Amino acid sequence: MARMTAARAAVEILRREGVTDAFGVPGAAINPFYKALKEGGGIHHTLARHVEGASHMAEGYTRARPGNIGVCIGTSGPAGTDMITGLYSATGDSVPILCITGQAPTGVIHKEDFQAVDIASIARPVTKMAVTVLEAAQVPGVFQQAFHLMRSGRPGPVLIDLPIDVQLTEIEFDPETYEPLPVYKPAATRAQIEKAISFLLAAERPLIVAGGGVIGADACDLLVEFAELTRTPVVPTLMGWGALPDDHELNAGMVGVQTSHRYGNATFLESDFVLGIGNRWANRHTGYRLDVYRGDRKFVHVDIEPTQIGRIFPPDYGVVSDARAALELFTEVARELKAAGRLPDRTGWVASVQERRATLLRRTHFDDVPMKPQRVYEEMNKAFGPETRYVTTIGLSQIAGAQMLHVYRPRHWINCGQAGPLGWTVPAAIGVARADPGSPVVALSGDYDFQFLIEELAVAAQHRIPYVHVLVNNAYLGLIRQAQLGLDIDFQVNLEFENVNSPEIGVYGVDHVKVAEGLGCKAIRVTGPDQLGTAFQQARKLAAEHRVPVVVEAILERITNISMSRTMDISDVHEFEDLATEPGHAPTSVRPLKV
Repeated sequence: MARMTAARAAVEILRREGVTDAFGVPGAAINPFYKALKEGGGIHHTLARHVEGASHMAEGYTRARPGNIGVCIGTSGPAGTDMITGLYSATGDSVPILCITGQAPTGVIHKEDFQAVDIASIARPVTKMAVTVLEAAQVPGVFQQAFHLMRSGRPGPVLIDLPIDVQLTEIEFDPETYEPLPVYKPAATRAQIEKAISFLLAAERPLIVAGGGVIGADACDLLVEFAELTRTPVVPTLMGWGALPDDHELNAGMVGVQTSHRYGNATFLESDFVLGIGNRWANRHTGYRLDVYRGDRKFVHVDIEPTQIGRIFPPDYGVVSDARAALELFTEVARELKAAGRLPDRTGWVASVQERRATLLRRTHFDDVPMKPQRVYEEMNKAFGPETRYVTTIGLSQIAGAQMLHVYRPRHWINCGQAGPLGWTVPAAIGVARADPGSPVVALSGDYDFQFLIEELAVAAQHRIPYVHVLVNNAYLGLIRQAQLGLDIDFQVNLEFENVNSPEIGVYGVDHVKVAEGLGCKAIRVTGPDQLGTAFQQARKLAAEHRVPVVVEAILERITNISMSRTMDISDVHEFEDLATEPGHAPTSVRPLKV
């Protein structure tokens, strides 16, 4: 048996579990692990500027490709607490990431030693496992269990806390005979799938709601096949966007009170049966008026996590299963039904879905100066092709982007859905670009999200990680200002000020171009809609030439209200702007406007 430090054994296990990248910030209590990381080789490390940023880089890395598990590393105390937001984000969206923290020596953890905190207890509510390892000989087993848990059942994050003396202790460990533990995923039975399909066969106007679990299970090919076999339109959730292409004839559009399409909500309200696969019935999808959302429809819910069945409302039938395992059976049964001539003709229902897609459109083409945000997304549709991976978190920028951008492939809309922390976008985009350097990455932020972890731009500049960051700037907390309309206030949401160092930008305050350039990136400011197309083309060229992020800042009108429900009711979405009434109003819509 080989003798090595417990820290070196942990690094050997990371490599054998398929880890090739890590993101983090070294410090005294984790330095032995960093020594093992350096000596072990084979794992590329990206030095973050903030440990929360490292955790979001790990999230972006995981979300970019099937099978990826992002790793973030930090020292003790505040490094661990900085990671909590990333862990919360990952657990909410079923994303496996591994956070590794240093800790004070075991003998003084309880003595209020410098930067000693019970991080395992703090992290436990937002992880699948959080543990401080007190015996060095247990380190291999804990890491093995961590990967087993992250991959099994509903995926999610794990935190492992390593006291410095545990890291330095030598143990017996043979990396050559190490094997990952088998992954457990519940699988539907044939009888369960036949029961679920019986609801579909009895329906006249059925829909499939495809959640992030379909993408997480790498089952989008099966989803498309099943939908095509049964001629059932599909509603992707925000986390499931890209599960089938936006231009697919069975794509019914997104549903919800914010990130939704007019035609998507209209189609959903016409449906009589909904098959949910790998979705959570999140409140931005259902709204709070569950009586409206449920109506007289029948619901079947398929999810990998047993406690998700019935969590929001009781379905008519529930199946606990990994999405891929369920869809393999769904397609198998559907093929048999089709061969037997037992599948209903859905021609009229599918045609009505496409009719709504061609008539219920929002306007994107505005020539106003300062710009309306809708025009920015229109120009993004023109400039960035189907191979683009979009990355964004929360705010009016994300909501409007989801309403107006187009996504054609799985994992090409990488969005923090449940937690939505401001600042997520920059580091997550870095993680995505690191995971897939061959695909163009385009991040989307409002000015406030952009400012939260803006220092991480220097990470991408240092490590030569290029991407394009579209920054829509109205010097407002736009979503919060819009939410305050119902309270008849406009309080503490205004970011405007006259920057004495940049008088040319007026009251827009922060000079993002100077800041981005100071952090080693390139930046372009756009003040008119006719400049956007050229700016996006130039940004792509600059990113390729200099291998750094390129920020395109679009100066918007100060106040724009984006379509959403003020009553959290999917039948009551308020349209603040003029709707599309002629083809030129929505020139980049998937279906040309039918008048």
